[in-house]
Amino acid sequence: MVALGAVIATLLGFALFYGLKGKKKSIDSSMKSSENRTCKSDSGKSTDIIIVGAGVAGSALAYTLGKDGRRVHVIERDLRQPDRIVGELLQPGGYLKLVELGLEDCVSDIDAQNVYGYALYKGGKSTKLSYPLGSFNSNVAGRSFHHGRFVQRMREKAASLPNVRMEQGTVTSLLERNGTIKGVEYKTKTGEKHTAYAPLTVVCDGCCSNLRRNLCNPKVEIPSCFVGLALENCKLPFANHGHVVLAEPSPILFYPISSTEIRCLVDIPGQKVPSVSNGEMAQYLKTVIAPQIPHELQTAFISATEKGNMRTMPNRSMPAAPYPTPGALLMGDAFNMRHPLTGGGMTVALSDVILLRDLLRPLRSLDNAYSLCKNFESFYTLRKPVASTINTLAGALYKVFSASSDPAREEMRQACFDYLRLGGVFSSGPISILSGLNPRPLGLVLHFFAVAVYGVGRLLIPFPSPKRLWIGARLISDASGIIFPIIKAEGITQMFFPVAVPAYYRAPPVK
Repeated sequence: MVALGAVIATLLGFALFYGLKGKKKSIDSSMKSSENRTCKSDSGKSTDIIIVGAGVAGSALAYTLGKDGRRVHVIERDLRQPDRIVGELLQPGGYLKLVELGLEDCVSDIDAQNVYGYALYKGGKSTKLSYPLGSFNSNVAGRSFHHGRFVQRMREKAASLPNVRMEQGTVTSLLERNGTIKGVEYKTKTGEKHTAYAPLTVVCDGCCSNLRRNLCNPKVEIPSCFVGLALENCKLPFANHGHVVLAEPSPILFYPISSTEIRCLVDIPGQKVPSVSNGEMAQYLKTVIAPQIPHELQTAFISATEKGNMRTMPNRSMPAAPYPTPGALLMGDAFNMRHPLTGGGMTVALSDVILLRDLLRPLRSLDNAYSLCKNFESFYTLRKPVASTINTLAGALYKVFSASSDPAREEMRQACFDYLRLGGVFSSGPISILSGLNPRPLGLVLHFFAVAVYGVGRLLIPFPSPKRLWIGARLISDASGIIFPIIKAEGITQMFFPVAVPAYYRAPPVK
């Protein structure tokens, strides 16, 4: 007995030593201590939820579900700080979601910059479009930052919870039994194969998801590519504002990502871009793009181009088209994407996290997979008005802002610019939708066609001619041809009339 007591005392001493040592507060130590916690998911009891992916959606979901007492196992293919040229602008509506989740401190201490609106440029003219923030607290604004710094802060927050285990590994497949997802199979960073089981698996492994085909009917479109540069030693003409240049062939974006850097994203239509390696890209940026940007930024732009530190990324668009699958759910870019022109992706993801949290809160157990799957039908319905409005605006605005040889399309582009310059409700209405502060589908459609009608009016005043009448008719037709296919893909009933969908009223199956 004495010997046994000595052994126990020794073990307790080691436990106390390593426990105190593990309290070092840093991102890396939080990740490591989280990985070392045991999670007996093979039993199907120790883990409530498996989350595949620890990006914005996965990290936010892990934190909020962990706060609610759920036992969460997060599997992320690479826990190093991400390095991306998108996901760097969080709209004010997204910031409010961040506050609601208790994650607002994740934009602190990363040199994030407040954003208060946009500056729009076309043909040598400009206009400033401010977010309608008058009724909000003074700290409510957009935030722009290095994407990787933001994600690491969110991962740190999630990993700090004792019931959240964050592990680096690559999920290779979903484990299915009798039509129900029971968990995942994955490889650790050392190459070992493991299985993990849980009543619910949430897949949010990003735009290049290799699992989404099991859970939805993906129709991914790539309308264009972004070429990203970081500009240094310059200031934006309108401080703390995003800048959109309606250039040819398509828009150019500028926004601050730190106190010393400005991100420039050059949109190139199609999937083929000039080669970076042989100098074609640098030549294209210098000769075609540089003359079209504000003169205050041209020197820094050319300097960044000459450094050759250019990166490209395809812009993907994919409507949400899930297969209701017992035991599994899709979220984030794995589930739904839109053109990143309007910076609405993170707002949609955080809104979805809040909605899923609220649907799961009444449930003491997640073991009834089929009942839970029926409940998720309400998730797909309830998210539609917000998500579809932001998605539709992104797709429609990209098409309107892109140059065209069609006189009707070019007239609509000019009409949109002039409509926003009118100020008042003509600018605050569209900007409140874009910012995620008031994403209402009907408001989007009304403003979109108001732009078209405004364009027709400009054509017919003071004296209409047959040619102008013809262009005006085609302008209305083109406007319909832009927005209605996007709305149809998003789902007309769920977007505009969710109350007509039975799942809208479905209550969680409390057990």
